[in-house]
Amino acid sequence: MSTPGGPPPALDEPPVVPATEAELRDLAFRRLKKRQDFRGHVVVYVVVNGFLWALWLVISLTAGWHFPWPVFPLLGWGIGLALNAWDVYGRSDITIADIDREADKLRGRVSPPRA
Repeated sequence: MSTPGGPPPALDEPPVVPATEAELRDLAFRRLKKRQDFRGHVVVYVVVNGFLWALWLVISLTAGWHFPWPVFPLLGWGIGLALNAWDVYGRSDITIADIDREADKLRGRVSPPRA
């Protein structure tokens, strides 16, 4: 939904300001879908990691091997889950002011902040 002379839309990203009711509903649908997918991700994470810890418990009680190996998939997958949560709930939308500020930087009017 690019306007002539305007920036091209990012892949799989909503328009900055929905121009029509259809675009607004599409944006709302995509946000709700991301939240629904995240909740499914959390359920799978809990079920699979619960199974791994139960398996570890059975093995440690029967074989006497007590190293807590399920901590590795728990932490590794947990990092991915945390990043998914940030994407769904923590990332802010791009605003018109953000676009104007970036365009000004590209035009050389505003120097980028120094780190």
